[in-house]
Amino acid sequence: MNRQVGQGAVPECHADDSCITCSDTAVAVRVRELTADGLAVVDTDAGPEEVSVALVEAGPGDIVLVHAKEAIAVVEKVR
Repeated sequence: MNRQVGQGAVPECHADDSCITCSDTAVAVRVRELTADGLAVVDTDAGPEEVSVALVEAGPGDIVLVHAKEAIAVVEKVR
């Protein structure tokens, strides 16, 4: 079962906007640069961090949704 939030549906398991597996939330961050092996440096509130972008097609300037150091969706493309 899904519920509507904004323009998309959110799975019922994420009704409180957190993952039922780890109780963590995903965070939108901007890609600073791509590095080797499907990784990227992203800008976070705590400073630059390295995350995996193996599951998405993202480039510098794009905003990605990151959960557990894994980009799981591209929220905004700049190119």
